[in-house]
Amino acid sequence: MAVLKLTVENGSFAYPKGPMIFSGISFDVHSGEILAILGPNGAGKTTMLRCMTGMLRWKSGRSLLDGENIRSMSASKQWRKMAYVPQARAASSAYTAFQTVLLGRSSRIGALSSPKKEDLEAARKAMERLGIEHLAEKSCAAVSGGELQMILIARALASEPELLILDEPESNLDFRNQLVVLDTVSRLAQEGMACVFNTHYPEHALQRADKSLILSKGGSCVFGPTGKVITEENIRNAFGVNAMIGEIETPESTLRNVMPLSLAGEDDSRNGGTEDAPGNARVIAAVTMIADTNDMADRINALFHEYSRLVIGRMGMPHRECGLFIIYTALDGPEEEIRELTHRLGLLPGVHVKTTQWKP
Repeated sequence: MAVLKLTVENGSFAYPKGPMIFSGISFDVHSGEILAILGPNGAGKTTMLRCMTGMLRWKSGRSLLDGENIRSMSASKQWRKMAYVPQARAASSAYTAFQTVLLGRSSRIGALSSPKKEDLEAARKAMERLGIEHLAEKSCAAVSGGELQMILIARALASEPELLILDEPESNLDFRNQLVVLDTVSRLAQEGMACVFNTHYPEHALQRADKSLILSKGGSCVFGPTGKVITEENIRNAFGVNAMIGEIETPESTLRNVMPLSLAGEDDSRNGGTEDAPGNARVIAAVTMIADTNDMADRINALFHEYSRLVIGRMGMPHRECGLFIIYTALDGPEEEIRELTHRLGLLPGVHVKTTQWKP
């Protein structure tokens, strides 16, 4: 898959006679990366997606796809590279689920041509990937909202895009199907696709996204590596909620999670996490990793080389009987940088990470 880059440069937008929703927003996402966009209701998350894809025209600024202004690209060229999944609405279409998914191939089928064998196969595989092949002959007017969401995602995957953009893909889904969608997005990124999704769940950004963009009402934003962006202070500023970011120990790894505690300004004494996090405070950390492939061991080593200034010592050993690689590393440095490194390690597929910290 070719390397792709989507860039928004100084994007500003307002609806006619309305207030400015965004002002001077800039961010980017590359092949193999996941970008999560968060914000309260009314902050413009869906509007942001529509602006960045060219469905709405920026008041000022621009969206670039591989350096080319999206507004100057032909529709066929643009939609061969990217796919957009809107929020699922009640469907009145008489199309079956399979027919709807097959529509995802329209950018690759001539206007007067019929679907070829490879088009039918791509649609079938997209449905299988999401576990919805049993819906193939069911009318879209007769499926649930969650099932329709999965059908729309399969339609986007059938187009074989290099960039996948999803508008709140987990909102209408139960826990199981939320995991199916999030796991699919993670796998697609691991295979080299660029992925962007809006979400109401900060923990989904923490556990899946390389980069995050938090939108606030009034047009301000925070963008950067997820470990630096999803903080208690930024959540309080954007959502008006006192929250605590903690860690949950599982048998396989340590996951970061977000727990809302109270409305900001109301009973703040209940919140032990509203003090600004001392991101530059020095910590000593011991990181244990188990990787299930040699390729992942190489990617772990590449990350530690990037953060070599933090490494005190490191030891690795193969467990040949189980085909695993076990790596122990000691780190010393700013808490924020160590958190960023361990977050990136935790996003690697087949890598289980646990971190223990001590503050001198």
